[in-house]
Amino acid sequence: MAGQHPSGRFRAVLPELLRFGVIGGLGYASDVLLFLLLRGPCGPITAKAVSLTLSTAVAFLGNRSWTFRERRAGGPAAQVGRETAMFLMVNLAGALLQLACVWISHYPLGLTSPGADLVSGSVVGMSLATALRFWGTRALVFRPPRADRTPV
Repeated sequence: MAGQHPSGRFRAVLPELLRFGVIGGLGYASDVLLFLLLRGPCGPITAKAVSLTLSTAVAFLGNRSWTFRERRAGGPAAQVGRETAMFLMVNLAGALLQLACVWISHYPLGLTSPGADLVSGSVVGMSLATALRFWGTRALVFRPPRADRTPV
């Protein structure tokens, strides 16, 4: 992809981006639904932490088996272990970004309604975290085999 026109690079990434969006939609739906169910009994921070954990599992399985299956090196268990560890690190960074959005909205800004918590964590936080996760998952987690690698 190096030296390719930007529109050619975009076309090359588009199928992955669309599949990432579908898997992300499933993860997002599980995140929001569980957050709404748990916010009352657990509070906003615990509810978001639990809902993010479930949505991370949904995203890992979907991205590993569908979105980036062509990029995966396959191979030894060590590769799967590396992918899992890197995926968790990338998603932890995204989760911390989402939790920070809920915390900033809820505490310093004093926006404590269920709607404000939902918007800060599942709209603003999720939007920022999605961009980070796509880049990190593509560039760091499910990399093509060494011979096929080009700059991201």
